[in-house]
Amino acid sequence: MPGLLYALRKRLVCVRDLAPVAGVSESAVSHQLRCLKDRRLVEARRHGNVMTYSIDDHHLAALFREAEYHADHVRYNRPDHPYARR
Repeated sequence: MPGLLYALRKRLVCVRDLAPVAGVSESAVSHQLRCLKDRRLVEARRHGNVMTYSIDDHHLAALFREAEYHADHVRYNRPDHPYARR
C-alpha cells in the first residue's frame, strides 16, 4: 500500500492508472483503495463514470516529504542533524 499512497501524493489518480504502478490487477488496487478510504487515508471523487483518488490525510504528505528528504540525506552521506542524536 505505501506505493499506492506515494503515487497519490501529488495528484488525483484512477484505479486504471494505479494498477501498473502497483504491479497488481485493477481489482486488487480497488480493494486496497477501499481499505485506505475506510481508514480515511484517501478520498474518492467521482468524475462521470470514473472514480479518482487522492491522499486525504495531510500527515501522510508530510511523512512522504520527510522520507524523501531522509533518502537524499543518506544518498549523499550527510551527517545526522545535531537535534536528531540521542
